Amino acid sequence: MKLQVVHRTLYQYAHPVTLAHNQARLTPRSCATQRCLQSRIVVEPYPMLLHSWTDYFGNEATYFMFESPHAELSITLEAAVELLPRDLKHQIADEGTWEEAARVFQQPTSPAAFEASLYTFDSPYVKRGADVRAYAATSFPPNRSFFAGVRELTHRIHKDFRYDPQATTLNTTTGELLQLRRGVCQDFAHLQIACLRSLGLAARYVSGYLVTHSPPGKPKLVGADASHAWLSVFFPQCGWVDFDPTNNCLPSSDHITLAWGRDYFDVAPIKGLYFGDGASTLTVLVDVSLLN
Repeated sequence: MKLQVVHRTLYQYAHPVTLAHNQARLTPRSCATQRCLQSRIVVEPYPMLLHSWTDYFGNEATYFMFESPHAELSITLEAAVELLPRDLKHQIADEGTWEEAARVFQQPTSPAAFEASLYTFDSPYVKRGADVRAYAATSFPPNRSFFAGVRELTHRIHKDFRYDPQATTLNTTTGELLQLRRGVCQDFAHLQIACLRSLGLAARYVSGYLVTHSPPGKPKLVGADASHAWLSVFFPQCGWVDFDPTNNCLPSSDHITLAWGRDYFDVAPIKGLYFGDGASTLTVLVDVSLLN
């Protein structure tokens, strides 16, 4: 399946901004589940400086800077992506226990496990702790299948937490989320990652988009036509497997991957700073459609 993605971000400032520095991670990755056929980022007004590089996690990042006054800033991604069939890795992943997997990360013997061990530690928005470990423990009794535990944890977060865009901010901690029991896809991904890392397991944050094909009269999945987030878990037998706690599923041909890292801090679609007097408003429009 080939898809076209248009993601437009518009900043409007109360007074002209005189200096701005920004980073964008909007270019879809080419990986085992998809191919990025073409991609371009259009910045208006045209920046004084613009360049791209590949970051530590293999994501394409773009930096742009302005030194002239501007009242608006528009950043538009235009991309074409081919989604590839996902193999049933979980059939292999179901062979080992979670304790066996945790021991692999304590003393990794393969390059893949060593690289994945990076994702067992705390990161800016994901902190391990007794509270998240206690929440995770229900899904991970002794000698349980690693895959079965992750799948149940995905289901429990979907069941226990309500999707509410007004309930949390970027600075909401996992401890606060456990009390609120509501949030957005970013929160649910962070919580599940924290739970897994608290058990010594490797999990990373994935940003992207969700494509839906709902039948007439049926609601779209949460996250459709918007940025979305889920997580990927490393299984020593087969590598990385994706899980989406917001929609209680294993991502298949409906998830477009933009970037991955330790948490949202590493893969924010756009971040930066500006110098100016007054407030700003943000408008984000995302359209995903089939390519003929």
